[in-house]
Amino acid sequence: MNKTQRLVAVIVSAVFSFLVVLTPKTFAQTPASPDADKNTRSRQYLELINSVFGIVLQNYVDEVDPEVLYKGAMKGLMDSLEDPYTTYMEGSLQRSINDTTAGKFGGVGLSITKPNVSTPENPAYVEVANPIEGTPGWRAGIQPGDLLIEIDGQATPDISMDDVLGLLRGKIGTTVNVKVRRGKTMEFSVVLERALIEVPTVKYGMIESGINRTGYLRIIEFTPQTPERVQEALSSFKAASFTSLIIDLRNNPGGLISSVEAVADKFIDDGPVVSTKGRYPEDVSVYYASPSKTTMPKNIPIVVLINAGSASASEILSGALKDNHKAYLIGENTYGKGSVQQPLPLPYNDGIKLTIARYYSPSDINIDKVGIPPDKEVLFPTLTEEEQKAYVSMMNDNVIAEYTESHPNMSEEDISLFAEGLAKEYPLSGPLLRRMIRLSVNRTRGDMLYDLDYDVQLQAALETVCSANFSALLKETKTLRQLEEEKALQNEQNEKDIVAAKDGSAR
Repeated sequence: MNKTQRLVAVIVSAVFSFLVVLTPKTFAQTPASPDADKNTRSRQYLELINSVFGIVLQNYVDEVDPEVLYKGAMKGLMDSLEDPYTTYMEGSLQRSINDTTAGKFGGVGLSITKPNVSTPENPAYVEVANPIEGTPGWRAGIQPGDLLIEIDGQATPDISMDDVLGLLRGKIGTTVNVKVRRGKTMEFSVVLERALIEVPTVKYGMIESGINRTGYLRIIEFTPQTPERVQEALSSFKAASFTSLIIDLRNNPGGLISSVEAVADKFIDDGPVVSTKGRYPEDVSVYYASPSKTTMPKNIPIVVLINAGSASASEILSGALKDNHKAYLIGENTYGKGSVQQPLPLPYNDGIKLTIARYYSPSDINIDKVGIPPDKEVLFPTLTEEEQKAYVSMMNDNVIAEYTESHPNMSEEDISLFAEGLAKEYPLSGPLLRRMIRLSVNRTRGDMLYDLDYDVQLQAALETVCSANFSALLKETKTLRQLEEEKALQNEQNEKDIVAAKDGSAR
């Protein structure tokens, strides 16, 4: 008998012995309850995993490091749940927690996700959830939904998320080359210079248009400091006698649920803000608004800006304001992340991030994988095939970065003139070209709070929040529950129409 045959015999014998030991206990009698059956099966599988671990460790053709088997088993365990938010974090738990709260690191400022499994049909490319405002990735024009298909020449489907983070992060001032795919055909490379990345939270300022004084509040991410910063903004707006408010939640990936609850309480004075529901009926938690914590003046029109990069906590705030008829939503359908994760530490700074609950809006709707629709959809113009080619060519030629490096103090007039010249070689719209030039210029002199020249969604928000019939518009909005019920009725009617059409054809 050769070694392979002996190994097979050992495995078969071990599994057989394992089953013989357990079978009388497991199958000789009917379990007293479903719970007993579950517990027995859990113990059976746990012991089987332990047996196989030992067999592989002792009999594999090469000597195996037990740590390798442990990490592989942990990744497989988490991947089997097919939940992109439940993951094994190898040596990166504390880094993940720090980044979410108040961490600082050298990087490019991209919030990213990566599928657990890569196949030839669906390669596990790194997807940009959102670029963090004011960072190298943001200034380079990288957008939510872009795929990073290569980092410094390494194909991203072939490496782990930890490897990706290791490539993107590094010493401040060093560079990393990223190959970006946008849509189906646009591919271009961008060289990003790593900078100090600080977890951002809030930016704000006034937009004055005639007699209207609109407070502009951009919530970039929900951290422990966000409620305090939001209150600073609201106090500033009151001092400036604001007449309306725009809350910009675009590309906000979320953050801490306790933070968004506290922010929502500043606008909602009564009723539920959000509820979370876990596995068991008793795992229900409801956060109610308190009148004593409400600081937003009544009768001030509010518009909330949302897009596909608005996720998790930003969707909680959007849903709460919508269901309570406190704000009018403009932009695009949100991302649709309606689940709550808990980081759990393991030895050696390892950990797991586990989905423990789903959250529900005040009208008791979970938006996971669905998102929140705007009350008014406003989309940025899409590029034609010719414009896509021009954009790729312009990015690969690096003409904007090279020009702005040698002309660091460009005025708006200079920007417009340069854009007009670029348009002759790269047929793209003026607002888009001016936007790209501004982003490049601002690398050395600070970022703009907003860009009304380019931002069609902000333009629509400003027009709406200042309109005389805003109250009527707000009254006509529907809660997420009403929208879901309407959708169900429409689906039912569609099915009836299909059946009726088939019956008519049969006759």
